[in-house]
Amino acid sequence: MDASASIESALEAVGPRLKRLRQHRGLTLTALSESTGISKSTLSRLETGPRRPSLELLLPLAQAHRVPLDELVGAPDVGDPRVRLKPRRVHGRVVIPLSPRPGPVQAWKILIPGSQVRPEPRAHEGYEWLYVLSGRMRLILGSRDLTIAAGEVAEFGTHVPHWFGSADGGPAEVLSLFGSQGERAHVRTG
Repeated sequence: MDASASIESALEAVGPRLKRLRQHRGLTLTALSESTGISKSTLSRLETGPRRPSLELLLPLAQAHRVPLDELVGAPDVGDPRVRLKPRRVHGRVVIPLSPRPGPVQAWKILIPGSQVRPEPRAHEGYEWLYVLSGRMRLILGSRDLTIAAGEVAEFGTHVPHWFGSADGGPAEVLSLFGSQGERAHVRTG
């Protein structure tokens, strides 16, 4: 296979890959259009083949799906098995994504500073499972005020107003599994 045929084959595979990724995340074309600014018709034509992918279209799609650009175009693996975690600050916390690909359930490591002691409950769609790795976490869940110690787990529907932060002015490390559509974590033992 010559270079131009190889490029053409790679470009033809982008559309179906984009469609699988969108469907796996449970997104509609309308929702993806709203988050990327790309028209619904352009997204549809990208997925079905009439529209050739360009860098201007692929960059916002990679950002929306939280995947590297090379994954969208099917670039070959370079042989490095390490996952490059990119911590970021969210509401004064350090949040590290542990799920390299988007999906119905996302995993996060959250570093809660000791200064986060003032509750600011909020509610949204989804289901959350929290495991405290170290420190003590305060969890406000509706009218309940709980302290969760290292090694303990809490799980709840996020439609209930909730907040979690430091229980005692010290930092806490937490693993979070979050399903945006209400998926529950299934933990198997034995």
